[in-house]
Amino acid sequence: MQTEEAKQKIKNSVGRAALVVFSILLQIGWIALLSLHIFRYDAALYALSVLVGWIVALRIYGMHMNAAYRFSWMILILAFPILGLSLYLFFGSQLSNMMMRKRFAAVNMELDDHLEQEPAVMERLRQQDKGIANQAYYTQRSGGYPVYGNTDVQFYGDTVAALEDLKAELRKAEKFIFMEYHAIEDSVAWRGIEDILIEKAAAGVDVRVFYDDMGSIGFLSKPFTKRLQAEGMQCRVFNPVQPVVHVFMNNRDHRKITVIDGKVGFTGGYNLADEYFNLTHPYGQWKDTGIKLTGDAVHSLTVIFFEMWNATQKEPDDPTPFLPQSDYQAREQGYVQPYADSPLRKESVGENVYQNLIKNAKDYVYITTPYLIIDDEMQRELTLAARRGVDVRIITPGIPDKKMVFKVTRSYYARLAAYGVRIFEYTPGFMHAKQFVCDDEVAAVGTINLDFRSLYLHFENGCWFYGCKAVQDVKADFDATFPVCTEVTSKYSVKGNLALRGWQLILRLFSPLM
Repeated sequence: MQTEEAKQKIKNSVGRAALVVFSILLQIGWIALLSLHIFRYDAALYALSVLVGWIVALRIYGMHMNAAYRFSWMILILAFPILGLSLYLFFGSQLSNMMMRKRFAAVNMELDDHLEQEPAVMERLRQQDKGIANQAYYTQRSGGYPVYGNTDVQFYGDTVAALEDLKAELRKAEKFIFMEYHAIEDSVAWRGIEDILIEKAAAGVDVRVFYDDMGSIGFLSKPFTKRLQAEGMQCRVFNPVQPVVHVFMNNRDHRKITVIDGKVGFTGGYNLADEYFNLTHPYGQWKDTGIKLTGDAVHSLTVIFFEMWNATQKEPDDPTPFLPQSDYQAREQGYVQPYADSPLRKESVGENVYQNLIKNAKDYVYITTPYLIIDDEMQRELTLAARRGVDVRIITPGIPDKKMVFKVTRSYYARLAAYGVRIFEYTPGFMHAKQFVCDDEVAAVGTINLDFRSLYLHFENGCWFYGCKAVQDVKADFDATFPVCTEVTSKYSVKGNLALRGWQLILRLFSPLM
């Protein structure tokens, strides 16, 4: 039960969010009215805007970016030149976040020196399975993230168990605690964590908390940051939401990371809000998953944390003191590769990790995602795998958190089902987990949804692992989840009526911009 103080904090944040939304809609409306005025009363200026629109559209067509994302912007600009160009300038153009690109590039240049692949680990993996090694090699070469041995992975199919283990490890912290989350709610789950953080900060542990303003805007108010700082912690907010059209607003920090003393790390799909641990039930039973890493691979999680932390301050911190040599001896002989994705880099590492898993699947590939809004290339990989005889299954929510997005998600079922992909909806409630498992060999768990926002616009992270018991645990989690799902494959294998299909096509046309 939330206290009156907690309710008031949420109320204040929701009011700020409403003000921001109203202000942005007002600005977009003003641009729309301006374009209408020019269209009616200044033919020469409108003709010029059409010409500029065609030039920009051709420029977008020639850019190295996702095809569906390109065409959505091109259609919007050509149909509504002034409005489309204005929105593209603020939300779509690479020029709009040029300063942030430079800042992140400088930070990553420094951090890349702290990510070195141990040749013996990669060679050992290559000797075991060259195809699997090639997947790890891609992520190491394109993203810079090494594959590690000497790491144990614990999988959590139940976020309540994950939360209890997180708190147990926080109590053991001696040097530092780093936490980076898309959403934090100032309520029951977080207060249990905060009590531990206060105790540790008082004992001299370096505690740092980093959260995304958009993700937490319905859960927190500004005094939250000051409260943590008053308790001896460092707390920062990523990309504060402002009541003006902001050039960097479209890029959010969607990562979920905790690092403790450089020895233990947590990540997965869950944020630090009550609904993720089924303390509240806004969308039925909430299903989410996560992992705990112990050993060498925690090194990468620490570096990933410092990417966002250092990019939000003028003088970046040196991560070296927080990257100790591990004396841990892992129980297993598997391979673990934490990785991150950024909208400011040309390479879509998160998407390509998923596609490599699908391409190399031999027997099965099982997937959970809260949103299924994918381009033709991802659809092709999924349907091609199914046509090769691979058992391809996707679990999506039974109760959605965003009804319009859920309509778009369902619009993709028909084509996938027609080619043999099996679609399941999680009947008890909302499926928020983002995970893949293939052939009892390899799995990926993290923050990356199968939608355009996660794959191209957000800062994300995940973890790929092979030859660990955790792979079997992920598979067992799927086996336990399928019986409580409703398979809708046959329902969507049959084409719907013409009006419904037309509406779905319109939704999908602009789905990359949602």
